[in-house]
Amino acid sequence: MRFFSRKLIKPQDLNAHGTLFGGSVLAWIDEEAAIYVICQLGKSNIATKFMSEIDFVSSAELGDIIEIGMETVNFGKSSITVKCEVRHKFTKATIIRIEKIVFVHLDEEGRPTPHNINKPVN
Repeated sequence: MRFFSRKLIKPQDLNAHGTLFGGSVLAWIDEEAAIYVICQLGKSNIATKFMSEIDFVSSAELGDIIEIGMETVNFGKSSITVKCEVRHKFTKATIIRIEKIVFVHLDEEGRPTPHNINKPVN
């Protein structure tokens, strides 16, 4: 697993309990995963198709720094599957784990189309 980006937890990222809001971190994960897949395929016409169970293991608090990691799991004909882990930068404690995020390569009409890639481009 490679960790590419970091986020500083700010007041606007908190829920009513004063900890990291799940919706914020899921938006960051979807964006980071999309960037990762675009770099893997060398193509930007992709869409998120599926996200498996989201395992909220622990949380983060105001001022914490988290990092988002991605790893390629599988290349399909028109899809690519990655897994993700979000962890605390310094303690390395896992915050969220998602085993499968599937992206699909799309043609100009938005239909799945083969990407013709079987190993990472970048």
